[in-house]
Amino acid sequence: MAPIADLHHHRSTTKAFHKPFKARHLTKSKVESSERGTRRTPHQQVMSKFDRRNQAKQKRMTNHADHVKATSVFSGRDGAPRTVAVVPLCEGLSASAAVKSLNSSLDVEDEVPDNGWVRMNVDRFKQKLQYIVVGRRDLLQALDACRVADFVVFVLSPEQEVDETGELMLKSIESQGVSNVLTVVQGLDTVEPAKRKPQVVTSLKSFITHFFPAQEKVHSLDSRQECANVVRSLCTVTPKGVRWREDRSWMLVEEARWPTSEGNQTESATLSGTVVLTGVVRGRGLKADRLVQVGDWGDFQIEKIVAAPLESKRRGKEDAMAVEEASEENALDQPTVDQDDLNELAPEEIAMEDAAAYPVSLAPSERKGVLLDDHHYFDDDESHIPNMPKKLPKGTSNYQAAWYLGDVSDSGSEFDDVEDVDGDLDMERSAVPADGVEGLQDMPEPTEVGASEYPQSEMFLDPSPDEEAEQLAEYRARRKDEAEEDLEFPDEIELHPNVLARERLARYRGLKSLRTSQWETEEDKPYEPEDWSRLLEIGDYKGAKSRVLREALVGGVTPGIRVHVHLRGVPLTLQGSYNPSRPLALFSLLRHEHKRTSVDYSMTLASEYPAPLRSKTELIMQCGPRRFVINPLFSQAGNTPNNVHKFDRYLHPGRTAIASFVAPLTWGAVPALFFKQSSPAATTGSNSDATTDGNLLIPQPTLELIATGTSLPPSMSRIIAKRIILTGHPYKIHKKLVTVRYMFFNSEDVAWFKALQLWTKRGRSGYVKESLGTHGYFKATFDGKINPQDAVGVSLYKRVFPRTARVWRPEEGRRDADMDEMVPDLVA
Repeated sequence: MAPIADLHHHRSTTKAFHKPFKARHLTKSKVESSERGTRRTPHQQVMSKFDRRNQAKQKRMTNHADHVKATSVFSGRDGAPRTVAVVPLCEGLSASAAVKSLNSSLDVEDEVPDNGWVRMNVDRFKQKLQYIVVGRRDLLQALDACRVADFVVFVLSPEQEVDETGELMLKSIESQGVSNVLTVVQGLDTVEPAKRKPQVVTSLKSFITHFFPAQEKVHSLDSRQECANVVRSLCTVTPKGVRWREDRSWMLVEEARWPTSEGNQTESATLSGTVVLTGVVRGRGLKADRLVQVGDWGDFQIEKIVAAPLESKRRGKEDAMAVEEASEENALDQPTVDQDDLNELAPEEIAMEDAAAYPVSLAPSERKGVLLDDHHYFDDDESHIPNMPKKLPKGTSNYQAAWYLGDVSDSGSEFDDVEDVDGDLDMERSAVPADGVEGLQDMPEPTEVGASEYPQSEMFLDPSPDEEAEQLAEYRARRKDEAEEDLEFPDEIELHPNVLARERLARYRGLKSLRTSQWETEEDKPYEPEDWSRLLEIGDYKGAKSRVLREALVGGVTPGIRVHVHLRGVPLTLQGSYNPSRPLALFSLLRHEHKRTSVDYSMTLASEYPAPLRSKTELIMQCGPRRFVINPLFSQAGNTPNNVHKFDRYLHPGRTAIASFVAPLTWGAVPALFFKQSSPAATTGSNSDATTDGNLLIPQPTLELIATGTSLPPSMSRIIAKRIILTGHPYKIHKKLVTVRYMFFNSEDVAWFKALQLWTKRGRSGYVKESLGTHGYFKATFDGKINPQDAVGVSLYKRVFPRTARVWRPEEGRRDADMDEMVPDLVA
C-alpha cells in the first residue's frame, strides 16, 4: 500500500539559522568596528607594518645598550680582564697544559704557572684574559677561584671517571653560585680506536649536563679549531654573573705589599700595619667608607684607594711610575666621617637596670606552680584567673547565680551538663596531641567539674621501695624497646626517682598551644646570653635591605679601574699564611654586614649523608665571601602566630630545617654551603701549597659537603622552644578516672605541675585531679575512656638561644673527630 502523503504539519519549535560565510580573515571594517570603544594592550592591538618595524628596532637598540653596559667594563685599552678559572676534575690532569692549549690556538706562547694566575692580551678580539690556574684538586682553592671568575672551564679526562673529590668540587661550585661554564676534555686523541671518540664525548656531555644542563658541547683541547672556539666564547660572550656577587664590589688580589718589620719576631707577632692590595675593581663601585672582607683574614677598614695603571707600549715604565706617584697623592676615594667601624656589638649600656623593673615571676622560689602560657597558677595572687563556672540549675540568671555558694543541681544526677557562662572552657583543637589543645580535635570536651567516678571507699597505699623500683625498671625497659621500634616519642625523657622535677625542670614551662599561646619573654631574661641585648635588631628587614642596596648603587671607584687599596690594622702574622699562588679575593661588605645578630638559614641535609645530623654539631659554613665555624640550632620552618618554633634535636637526611646561630648579618638570599671537617692532610710536592724552595705550608683540612642552604631574614624575636615530654603509665582505670604513676616521684612535683594539661598518644586530654600518697601517684580525669596500653604525657618547653659563630681560619687547630659524636643531653 502506498504511503499517505502528509497534508499538514506544525511549525518547528526551533528557529533555523543559515550557516555564516566562512572567511579566514576579518575585513578591516569588521576589525575597526569590533575594536571601537574598547581599550586593548599593545600586545592585543593589530600593529601596522611600520609600527612592527619600529618596535623591532627599539628592541634591538635596547638589547645593544644592555650588552654595551654589561661589557663596558672589559672594553678599552685599560679595561678589566675577563677572569677565567680552570678547574681539573680528574686525577692526573694539568690545568696549566689546558691553558697552553688554548693559547696555542692564538699563537700565543706566554709562560703559564702550574698554580696561580696569568694575564694575557688577545689581540684578535681586543680583549684581555686572566686565567686562574687551579694546579691541584683543592676544594677551597677551587671555590675561591670560581667565586671571582666570569667563566669557569672544567677539564675532564677521556679515560678516567670523575671520582668523589671531583663530584664534591662540582656540587660545591654549583651550590655556591657560578657564572658561565665551559667544559673541555684533555687527551681525546689518545682514545683507541678512533671510532670511540664520539662515544666518549657523548658520555662526558651526559655527565656534565647532570650538574649544568645548559652545556651544549664538550670541546677537545687536542683540536686547534675547538680551542679557538673556546677562546672566542671567552672573549665575546657576556658573563651572566652571580646575583649575590653583583650586589657588592669585589676584586681579585694580584699583589700584596706588606710593611717592613724592623723588630724581632716576638714583637711583630703583636703588631699590625697598613697592607696594600692591588687589583681591578669589579661589581659595584668600591667605597672607602665600607668595610672589606679579604679571603679568610677577616674584616678591615680602608685607609685610601689610589689608581694603579698597568704599563703599556704607549706608556713607558717611567710614565707609569710618574702616574702612580701622582695618583698616590690624589686618592680616588678616601673615608669620611660615615666610615663603618669594626664593632660587632652595640655599645654596652652603663646604666644599671632597676631590680624592681623585673617581674615578680622571676623569683622561682616564691612560686607554687609551673608557668603555663603567661600565668603562674596556684599562687596567692589569683586575680588574673577567671572564676570557675558553677553547676547551677538550668535557667539561672547571673544575679541569681551570685546567691549560690557552691554547686547546686536541680536533679538527682551528678553528671548533668555544665553551663559555661563565660565560655572559659572552650578549646581550639588541631595538630598532634603533644602540641597542646590543637592536637585534640574531634574529641568530646573534658568534664572538669563533674563528680568523681572513682570509688570513694578505696584507700590508696604506697608500694614498698623495692617493689616500686623493680616495677619501674621493668616498665622503662619495655618502653625503651617500643621507642626503638617506632620512635613515637622523640622528645621523651626519663627522670631519676631521686631527682626533683621542679628543680631539674625549673626553666621549663607549659603551653596550651604550641602555635598560638603567648610566650612570656620576661621569664627568659635571666637566662639570656651575655651579649644578647647588644646584638643588631632590625625592625623592617625588607625596607632596610632596599635602602642598603640602593646606597651601594651610587658612588665609589668605578668598576674596571685597577687600584691600590690601603688597608689599616692588618695583623702582620697573616703574612705567613699569604701564598701568591692561591687566589685571594677582596669583597666589599654592605652597610651593617659586620654587625652580629641572630641569623637564620634554610638548611637541607644531603640525602646521601649516612646519618642524622645532631643539633649543635660543629660545622663550617661558607656564605658568600665569608666562612664561619658554627654550632647551629635546628628548628621547624614555617610561620606561626606567636613566632614560636619547635627545636629539633636532629636533622634527618633529605629534610629541611632552619639553622640558627649568632653571626654577622648578610643582606639578601645568599647561598650557603655547610661542611663537616675531618682530620687535615699534610702533603708535599706538586700536590701541596709549597713555596718555590719546597717548604711545606700549613696543611689544608679535608672538608665534606653535607648540606646546602640559603640565608633568611634575621630575627631576634624568633623563639626556639625545646620540648620535653614526661610520660606516665595508667596504673588503674575506672571509666574516665585514671591513676597515673612513673611520671613524678613525689607529691611536691605533682602539685608543681598540676596546672599542665595531660594528653595521650591516642588523642585524649585531661587534667590532674589530686595527688595520691608520697611517691608521685596521682588521679587524673580525662575526656573519655583510655586504653590500658596508652601512655599519658605532658609537654614542657623552654627557650634555647643560638650559639655564637667564629671566623674560620685554615691554620687553626683541628679537633678530634670523636668530639663531634657526643652523648646527647636531652634536658641540658
